[in-house]
Amino acid sequence: MTAPYDIERARFNMIEQQIRPWDVLDLDVLALLSHVKREDFVPLAHKAMAFTDVMIPLVGPTDEAMRNGWCMLEPKMEARLLQDVAPRPHEKVLEVGAGSGYMAALLGSRAQRVITLELHPELARLARENLQRAGLRNVEVREGDGAKGLAAEGPFDAIVLSGSVHEVPQALLAQLKVGGRLAAIVGDEPVMRATFITRTGEASYETRQPWDTLAPRLARFPEPSRFHF
Repeated sequence: MTAPYDIERARFNMIEQQIRPWDVLDLDVLALLSHVKREDFVPLAHKAMAFTDVMIPLVGPTDEAMRNGWCMLEPKMEARLLQDVAPRPHEKVLEVGAGSGYMAALLGSRAQRVITLELHPELARLARENLQRAGLRNVEVREGDGAKGLAAEGPFDAIVLSGSVHEVPQALLAQLKVGGRLAAIVGDEPVMRATFITRTGEASYETRQPWDTLAPRLARFPEPSRFHF
């Protein structure tokens, strides 16, 4: 990918060969993937991987980055999460796990306002710089523990967890507006499920799990007990 036309061909192939076959058919989402330049959110050392169907390490040694979830998710997963949570122009969105800022950029291109939380200081700085360069003025990066959410800024129309959890904490669900949606990858290897929870009332929720996948763990979220008798 040494010339602009090579980059555009790679981007086109990513959309047509990876993302569309994953049932991402929303034309607005597909157009957004052409508009928001994914390669601008990929570390220089991994630019050649920007349009490949893999997770991309962001900081530190590759093994450590992948083990700790310091990575970008595959393009098809980002696109499918965006399509299925369907942020709208008047909505306020909370993301947990800013990473490089790319998912926040996609969300910010659809929603009125996005706050993205990142526990890792270097990733928070990276995401902030990338988003500023991309001109996303309605996206704010905050360093903090996403497992607790951001109750002071809630309630939110949508909450997106950019990684996997064993279960979704009630504290996060309580930060949804009635009618709000939460998107997460829930479960444990080898089976995790894309999970979309809609708050239907003060204490009522509806859950759907339309597709299976795998994703690295988000830090600080509760894990199941490992004790065996």
